[in-house]
Amino acid sequence: MVAKGDGIGYADERPYGRDSTGVLWTRAPSLPGKGRPVFGKVHALRQRRAMSELLCQICAGPADRNTAGILWLLGEDPSDPGSWPDDLITTHPPVCVPCGLRSIRTCPHLRQKCVALRVTEFRLAGVRGALYRPGSPSPVAVDAAGVAFDDPRIRWTLAGQLLMRLQAFSIVDLGHA
Repeated sequence: MVAKGDGIGYADERPYGRDSTGVLWTRAPSLPGKGRPVFGKVHALRQRRAMSELLCQICAGPADRNTAGILWLLGEDPSDPGSWPDDLITTHPPVCVPCGLRSIRTCPHLRQKCVALRVTEFRLAGVRGALYRPGSPSPVAVDAAGVAFDDPRIRWTLAGQLLMRLQAFSIVDLGHA
């Protein structure tokens, strides 16, 4: 990582290293259909595409959508919405029903606590990634953070995931979603 202007960049940066807004993205190989799920590891390119195009985070097909909204699965306690953050922001793209059901059976985290939401209002809110500060001879990573698109620190962030703000939603039973 090197300092570039008022932020960071790759020493050998290529045009596809940044998105259309100028955000720098972590590099990830693109090998569709290869490999196995690794719980807790997120493929940056796949997550970014699923979030921006509202694709199922697992199969990359269309996320489930009906008149009640788009289907999201979150690792929150469904019996205690009062414990959820006031500002519900997630790095998890939506899902389709079959993949959502399979995820609950196979993902250790979702087996412990999970809520299915139908979301009618949402918007991309920023990125999650490695936050850097100026350093000598190179910028220094100081934190992993969520950074809004309008935050000046975004120029010092190596993005790994898009953030989606879920603004209007209802809790649903995934078996009847």
